[in-house]
Amino acid sequence: MSDNAATIVVSPLMDSREIAAYLKVSESTLSRWRSAGQGPPFLRLGGIARYRIEAVDAWLAGLEHDHAPEG
Repeated sequence: MSDNAATIVVSPLMDSREIAAYLKVSESTLSRWRSAGQGPPFLRLGGIARYRIEAVDAWLAGLEHDHAPEG
């Protein structure tokens, strides 16, 4: 390999148990979110949901609020 070769970084895929623990929710909550299309983005490989941590973090960032809503 040459010094000029590009390095490709691939995010490891995490399973539902790992992501549920990361988000501090139950696996059933994560499953319900998947079914409703409300949770973090996931891939389905061989019928099993897998997650990229960067995608989960981006989803979380999209949920952040700078201040409390008025009302």
